[in-house]
Amino acid sequence: MSSDKDYRFMATNDLISELQKDSIKLDDDSERKVVKMVLRLLEDKNGEVQNLAVKCLGPLVNKVKDNQVEVIVDTLCTNMVSDKEQLRDISTIGMKTVISDMPIGSSTFAATISRKITGKLTTAISKEDISVQLEALDILHDLLHKFGQLVLCSSSALFSELMEFLLQKLCNDTPTTRTYIQCVGAIARHAGHKVGKYLDKIMPAVVNYCKQDDDEVREFCLQAFESFVIRCPKEVTPHINQIIDLCLKYITYDPNYNYDDDDENEDEHMMDTDEDIEEDDDDYSDDDDMSWKVRRASAKCLEAVIRTRHEMLGQLHTTVSPALIGRFKEREDNVKADVFHAYMCLLKQTRPATVSDPDAMDQDGNPINELQDHLPNLVKAVYRQFRQKSIKTRQCCFALLTELVTVLPGCLSPYIQMLIPGIQFSLGDKNTSSNMKIDTLSFLNCLLVNHQPSDFHPHIEVLVPLVIGSVDDAFYKIISEALLVTQQLVKVIRPLGEPVKFDYKPYVDTLYKSTLARLVAADIDQEVKERAISCMAQIVHSLGDALGAHFKQCLPIFVERLRNEITRLTTVKGVTLIASSPLKIDLSKVLNDILPILATFLRKHHRALRLSTQQCLETIVRNYGHLFSANLLNDVLNELPPLISESDLHMSQMTMTLLTTVSEINKTFLDKMAANILPQVMLLIRSPLLQGAALYSVLSFLQGIVKAEVHNCSYKELFTLLIKPVDEASEKARAPTILHKQAHQSISKAVAAITAASPKNISHTVDYCIAEIKSSKSDIKKLIVLLSLGELGRLIDLSGVKGVQDLILECFSIGHSDDIKTAAAYSLGSMCVGNLPKLLPGVIELIEKQPKRQYLLLHSLKEIISFQSVNPEAVDALRPFVKSIWQMLMNHAECEEEGTRNVVAECLGKLTLIDPLNLLPELEKYLKSSSGLVRATVVTAIKFTITDHAQKIDGLLKKSIGAFLNSLCDKDLNVRRVALVTFNSAAHNKPALIRDLLPKVLSSLYDETVVKKELIREVEMGPFKHTVDDGLDVRKAAFECMYTLLDSCLDRLDIFEFLKHLEDGLNDHYDIKMLSYLMLVRLSVLSPSALLQHLDRIIEPLKSTCTLKLKQNAVKQEHEKQDELRRSALRAVAAILKIPDADKSQQMTEFMNQIKASTELLQMFEFVQKDSTPPGQDHTSMDIY
Repeated sequence: MSSDKDYRFMATNDLISELQKDSIKLDDDSERKVVKMVLRLLEDKNGEVQNLAVKCLGPLVNKVKDNQVEVIVDTLCTNMVSDKEQLRDISTIGMKTVISDMPIGSSTFAATISRKITGKLTTAISKEDISVQLEALDILHDLLHKFGQLVLCSSSALFSELMEFLLQKLCNDTPTTRTYIQCVGAIARHAGHKVGKYLDKIMPAVVNYCKQDDDEVREFCLQAFESFVIRCPKEVTPHINQIIDLCLKYITYDPNYNYDDDDENEDEHMMDTDEDIEEDDDDYSDDDDMSWKVRRASAKCLEAVIRTRHEMLGQLHTTVSPALIGRFKEREDNVKADVFHAYMCLLKQTRPATVSDPDAMDQDGNPINELQDHLPNLVKAVYRQFRQKSIKTRQCCFALLTELVTVLPGCLSPYIQMLIPGIQFSLGDKNTSSNMKIDTLSFLNCLLVNHQPSDFHPHIEVLVPLVIGSVDDAFYKIISEALLVTQQLVKVIRPLGEPVKFDYKPYVDTLYKSTLARLVAADIDQEVKERAISCMAQIVHSLGDALGAHFKQCLPIFVERLRNEITRLTTVKGVTLIASSPLKIDLSKVLNDILPILATFLRKHHRALRLSTQQCLETIVRNYGHLFSANLLNDVLNELPPLISESDLHMSQMTMTLLTTVSEINKTFLDKMAANILPQVMLLIRSPLLQGAALYSVLSFLQGIVKAEVHNCSYKELFTLLIKPVDEASEKARAPTILHKQAHQSISKAVAAITAASPKNISHTVDYCIAEIKSSKSDIKKLIVLLSLGELGRLIDLSGVKGVQDLILECFSIGHSDDIKTAAAYSLGSMCVGNLPKLLPGVIELIEKQPKRQYLLLHSLKEIISFQSVNPEAVDALRPFVKSIWQMLMNHAECEEEGTRNVVAECLGKLTLIDPLNLLPELEKYLKSSSGLVRATVVTAIKFTITDHAQKIDGLLKKSIGAFLNSLCDKDLNVRRVALVTFNSAAHNKPALIRDLLPKVLSSLYDETVVKKELIREVEMGPFKHTVDDGLDVRKAAFECMYTLLDSCLDRLDIFEFLKHLEDGLNDHYDIKMLSYLMLVRLSVLSPSALLQHLDRIIEPLKSTCTLKLKQNAVKQEHEKQDELRRSALRAVAAILKIPDADKSQQMTEFMNQIKASTELLQMFEFVQKDSTPPGQDHTSMDIY
């Protein structure tokens, strides 16, 4: 080393420059020498050289290997406790530099550095020198901040030593106590699950310090509470009320300011002029006042409680909500913003309750009622803040009110008069920022959408000029938002279809001209163009009859915008809106231009454009078809056949709807096109994918063209086309590959539809079907004619056709295939629907007299009950037979055959929907039956009363479902299984039914997730012994319930108890493992923090699954199952790794190293990662209901 300080300075400077280059590479010997010399320079006598040496450490740790970084860290830590003050200071700065610039790439390396530094820092903290202690704690803080959960990778003993040391220091009130509190909070933020077990010892000390008269200590204590609430949710539960009380106390802590004068007489004044706007407290200033930090920390901690403790929502509305409302008057803008954010968080937490429980409004003590009780004070407090000049405050007001309206639509109706001045001031003030105007307009739009038009009519005179002024603004974002408000305002001033006395005419001209100015402008933003088109379309739709001469001016602009590729989609939607107007707007002058353009859109690749064009054309044809000439639709009709395809059923449905409308308006339009359209329709009918709305659109089209007597589309021609593929399939040996099972239903429904549309041909269809049933040797043909008879029987009374019922019953006989028997049962039930009084008694009698045909006859009865439940008239027709059907069904509820019992249960459930008031109590009585089979049947019946839409039974069911779910404790294993299935159905379709019962039910559910040795038996199969687990189906049903509860009732679950039982599933049977892996994927998104706390116990079973080796004699099926298990386990691992800091877990790190070491596992893992969806979306789509 040179003795000249200048040489040392220049050499060190050059070294820094070289280390900062990407090209430099050092060998092991060079690394060792450079590190040694730089560390020697830290002790240089020249201060400038020392400073350069410190700067050199940053780039150096990024260039040398891990072992050399450890040398640097060891040396710096040793120097930190040196007796030389200057060396200590320079080493402290060097350590901070190393931590700041150290790469985060390897979690293993971070763990190594953690072990090196933490032990040394603990020693330094134990020194008596306060300056050394402070510097060591400061470095520890930087280390935790840099590497997050690096303490997860530290040994348990080391972490325990650190926590015991901090606990000891917290017990002694010293000048460094505040630093220890900060340190505990930082550790809790990054390793909450490890801090949790110390929380009972930490909390009393921190609470005690929080009560001291030191604002900085209070702030640190409240920040620590926030960390505990977020990162230690289970362990903090006993202390949560104490934390809330402290936060409520200190959120009002402002010893140097008196708020009382601000509140006097505020309610007596309205904000009518700019002079009423309150001045901010600019005259108050106290640089030494730190109390605002305490209030801010309290607000943030309360927000953390609100966000994480959904189960306390009712209590939070009762206690925290009034306190937050009272603090809207906070003088510090930053603190006030945090108070607003906390209240918005409370509103967001309340929103799910309104969605998941539709009966919430009728319950006492629920959050919605609490919110409504606080509404007057809330609006009054916000109104006061509207009077502040602070833009940030008013933005918070509008954000809060927007959230409020989203949670409780219509709630601000009585208070709109109080809100208008605030809106007026924020939009009218020349000094208002652009963001302020945008937020105001956004709120105004939300307000207009969620309230009745009549609420705003007294204020239209004020609102219209404000909105128009914003439309004329120079900033495109303001214009865009203002046009959106204008569109909504048009709906408000003239709500079509409602009797309104409000005079809208004075505002028509103003609204039209301001929107037109933006519509015709070419040099404006794309978003403004689209909003202007939509707004003008709404004006024409709602005010077209009042536009007068203006009307002719704007329609040609729409034609011009249709020709523009950028604006065509929005314009198509606008034209649709205009054409659907009940004012019957005169479009005759532009139709000749519009229709050819729309026809060209049908061949574009842009799917959204084609769908919107279909809807537009259907609306135009329906409302203006009488104006069309014979050739006007030719271009459109020529484009339609290619759109009829199974590859896009929604597009096909829209096309069929359009064609049906065309046939209704004028059949001559289709005369020439039928030859091109029908082949595509027939192909679609044969599709295995056709069902639901698309199928019914095809049926409507076929009925429409038969009724309209379109050329070459008569009943006989269509019948021949429909039966042709059936005949072809009957002649082929491999019929099922030619005509899919779903096509059987489609063809039979089509045959029935065209027959019903042509009454004179009913006898032809019936005779054909009867003849084929008697003579055809083809099962597929018999199947379709049986289904056709049934479908026709639903539409037309066939009870007068002799022998048809007996002929169908013959198909129940032995010798016919199961498909034929099922089709016959369906046909019989459907025919009964056509004449219930005449045919239903016969079916009931046959069920009693013919036990061998009982199962099929019950299926017929199920079809009858299902169809008769669809509307009130059908229900009334079935009502006289309910008693006799009920009695007959209960006689068969104890049938030994499970398939029969299931059909009986479905019939009972659907009957109960018809008369719930009388039949639900009847079902409940049978829960006391001594027969386990009867109890299982009635519990299963309840499953069929639970649907995904509202029913009149819901209120009664909510009161009585607890009795049925008590069957989860039944002594009969089968009853417990079906009770779990019913519970799962309720949790999926109507979670509100079972949410309040979860505290009682969950213990029974979790009991069924445990493997019970008494249910495992050995069965001898020749020379082999086979293990049978009779409890497997019950456990599987229990885990399916757990899977469902994650989606529907997460807020009601103790997630840690849930995870405990989920861990058992990771070591269970194949099917249960698969479910458990899916739940892990869900939890990685829904509750990542809790999952991280159980990560150590979860990784081990995942590792066991992935590394399990099968026996050499394992069959192919076992290998496939094992591969599927591995993929699912790795999918769960990939999802967990997306949780921030999950890769800091030592067990996860070791497992990932194991995966990387195995070529097979690594390839599988990489495939799973590519295949996985982004976090936050639904990761799984598993239908288990």
